[in-house]
Amino acid sequence: MYSDQVEGRNAVIELLESGKDVNKIFISKGERHGSINKIISMAKENKVIIVEKEKRQMEEMAQTQNYQGVIAMVPPYEYVEVEDILQEAKTRGEEPFVLILDGIEDPHNLGSIIRTAETAGVHGVIIPKRRAAVVNSTVNKVSAGAVQHMKVARVTNISDTIDWLKKEGLWICGTDISTETYYYNQDLTGPIGIVIGNEGNGMSQKVKKNCDFLVKIPMKGKVTSLNASVSTGIIIYEAVKQRGGKN
Repeated sequence: MYSDQVEGRNAVIELLESGKDVNKIFISKGERHGSINKIISMAKENKVIIVEKEKRQMEEMAQTQNYQGVIAMVPPYEYVEVEDILQEAKTRGEEPFVLILDGIEDPHNLGSIIRTAETAGVHGVIIPKRRAAVVNSTVNKVSAGAVQHMKVARVTNISDTIDWLKKEGLWICGTDISTETYYYNQDLTGPIGIVIGNEGNGMSQKVKKNCDFLVKIPMKGKVTSLNASVSTGIIIYEAVKQRGGKN
């Protein structure tokens, strides 16, 4: 069948606006109101085939619960090389601003993180090939289509990739609750890679040792951890602020 699917109205609109390949768009029969009309006219403009299906068939096809009556079939997500991410920074005339995810497993977290990274002007996201969430229809939906505009690289070894980035001049900032430095007291300007660890275990020991410095978010309440995507947003936007609102 098809390699992957993008679900939900905003995500499909973002997909069509991105100019990326779309094999086919399925819509629920009778869905002819609101943004569905926009999707239909955009699909016609882009010469994308539209197929109407009964609601029951659409529900069987859907990989997410809230697919909003529209499913786009697309070729597999195209990951990039890490070099492409640094090239993106060069093209924009900015200091590299990279996000490194050390084992984020929940696709909802990955989608939220990519959405935040894209709005903050991050040049690319690096994820591991093993024991981690991949870019799929859930990630696409949660990111509200931001994955269509974000460079994502999958690497075999996060620690080796960090070594390479350091040789390319990036400073690597890890996030760790046991460190003394609060994120807002750390210089996050210049070429930087920010590492976010696994939802439950944080960064691996090897990755932690490889970071140039570690930061933490102050925790005042009874619960001593934040959702990974929330933590990412807090630290990324501190970097944005320090970098003068742009890179």
